[in-house]
Amino acid sequence: MNPIENPLGSIFISHRALASIASQSALESYGVVGLAAKNLAEGITQSLVKDPIMGVDINFEDSAVIIDLYIVIEYGTRIKSVADNVAELIKYQIQNMTGLSVKSVNVHVRGLRISNTD
Repeated sequence: MNPIENPLGSIFISHRALASIASQSALESYGVVGLAAKNLAEGITQSLVKDPIMGVDINFEDSAVIIDLYIVIEYGTRIKSVADNVAELIKYQIQNMTGLSVKSVNVHVRGLRISNTD
């Protein structure tokens, strides 16, 4: 947790809270169909216990946030545009909701998914 000092006391925002904001923002973005596991161990864990913030990694460098996001994109959409939009939306939402500065949002595209066109 990274403390924020103000005249009334301290505010602690957990990594999990930031990851939750990032995952919800990503899932609301056009072209994103889901989040993917960061590695094999997380994939196995996800199959046993459903964690809503899977695929999001939060780190702090000084007082700035660094976010790594692992997503699955809809086949047929422009991958670079979707990734850029997701990064900008997450950066905006984190800064707007928490007041923390975001140093970078790294979007890792783990796969493409074809929708059922029936």
